Amino acid sequence: MNELKTDGVIGAPRTAKSHVLETGAAIVQDFTPIKQICAHLNAFHVYADDPTRCVEANHYCTHLTEDVRQCLIYDSPAANARLIGVEYLISPLVYETLPSEERKLWHTHEFEVKSGMLIMPAPAGVPTSVWEAAETAEMNDIVPCYGKTYHFWQVDRGDVVPMGAPQLMGSFTTHENVKVACPGGVDELLRERDERFKVDYREKAKKREGVPDVEKHPDADMAWKKSN
Repeated sequence: MNELKTDGVIGAPRTAKSHVLETGAAIVQDFTPIKQICAHLNAFHVYADDPTRCVEANHYCTHLTEDVRQCLIYDSPAANARLIGVEYLISPLVYETLPSEERKLWHTHEFEVKSGMLIMPAPAGVPTSVWEAAETAEMNDIVPCYGKTYHFWQVDRGDVVPMGAPQLMGSFTTHENVKVACPGGVDELLRERDERFKVDYREKAKKREGVPDVEKHPDADMAWKKSN
């Protein structure tokens, strides 16, 4: 039997019947949890058990409280994007309450923010200066947070559906870390991403020089400490 694929996803293209049913559902059903998404963030996640692998992650995040956020992770911002994982973000106040073994599963965001790797893609029509001010304010909120991320769909190895156990993911914490996954470093890793979103991570880094330093807990980012 021949496999039918649509934009890299296994299966036959959606039929007219499916489109009609989905349109009808969108009219009458209430998607309240999804409607609470208030931010799109883009960065790269690295596999905790294999730091030579990383994957682009588009986060669509909701604030539950000032101390807890939850994000759906997609492989792209396109209409047919694949849902590949989830990330939870918590404040240092909450992180400090966790057991030691649990804290080892969480990662920091300081390098992502200050290096310009983490961006909030701008919507069309918003003046650059206005958006950059909003993005920098968001980065100030994110930089002290700890994240816990699991990916279910390993799209970077070509899986056509989610296969195997969920994979714990981490963030890059230094330029040297980036070179483990991408020998060309940040320049090579972000070149295509930056072109696509019409940004320059180096300019982002300059604009974020005023973002305060973070006192990171020694239990965080354990993936990198184990690999050293």
